[in-house]
Amino acid sequence: MRTDVRSGCPISLSLEVFGDRWTLLVLRDVIFGGSRHFRELLDGPERISSNILADRLAALVEHGLLTRSGDPTHKQKVTYSLTEPAIQLVPVLACMSAWGLEHLPAKDPQAAAARVLVDGGPAAWEAYMSDLRELHLGAGARHRPAPHAPSLGDRMAVAARASGRA
Repeated sequence: MRTDVRSGCPISLSLEVFGDRWTLLVLRDVIFGGSRHFRELLDGPERISSNILADRLAALVEHGLLTRSGDPTHKQKVTYSLTEPAIQLVPVLACMSAWGLEHLPAKDPQAAAARVLVDGGPAAWEAYMSDLRELHLGAGARHRPAPHAPSLGDRMAVAARASGRA
């Protein structure tokens, strides 16, 4: 964690972590896109360059938002996992999505997925955060029982696919 910050203001401190074009998009792709490997993140819709991606991943690990571990299926692969502080960004990203849907020309599959996230509201966000905890932190980290209905992530994927066909 950096110690050379400009002020103790929580917004300023948050901008020290998230205040560039790519960091939140990398987190978006891990949180909502299920991307866990460098190549998956590199192939995201905004086409981040490999050197910028490597820098942002290192910064996210340094700030404690991602962990990095060897992939047991391939010796040269690295798997990135969310930490609890990163999972707690789901409501923030939902609110940013709501603002973007209302005030910007959001469209395509990402907008359809964002609509499901926004419409689901805080209860759905909490359930999704439990899903992420289980996936990234282990089964014991889940705060809520697994849903019997399709998860928010499943509903977002269906909406994105349906929007892509429209």
